[in-house]
Amino acid sequence: MAGQNLKGLPRVYAAFFNSLKGFKATWAHEEAFRQEALLCFVASPLGLWLGQTGVEKALLLGSLLLVLIVELLNTGIEVVVDRISFERHELSGRAKDIGSAAVLTSLLLAAVVWALVLLPHYI
Repeated sequence: MAGQNLKGLPRVYAAFFNSLKGFKATWAHEEAFRQEALLCFVASPLGLWLGQTGVEKALLLGSLLLVLIVELLNTGIEVVVDRISFERHELSGRAKDIGSAAVLTSLLLAAVVWALVLLPHYI
């Protein structure tokens, strides 16, 4: 892992580029992440346009970004489980199912936030 002994700005610089590698790997290998990123790309301008206050806009965009964050964490769990073994194991399956449940929960949260913010204004 590059930059383990770095400090200060060089560490921040190395961490930034490691993060970009993580985004690139997730984009290349995870269809779900690409779909959710597309949703975020399309819905973010809509959220900025439809939200009437700064707080509403932050809630609409934040809920979308949370989906991406949870998907990244879920992908990390899946990669680690697969790295350990491709054999079927109850705990491996449980770990992957729990990560998937977290993604579903974040998607439901985003839907609820969008509904609670937008419905009072537009219905």
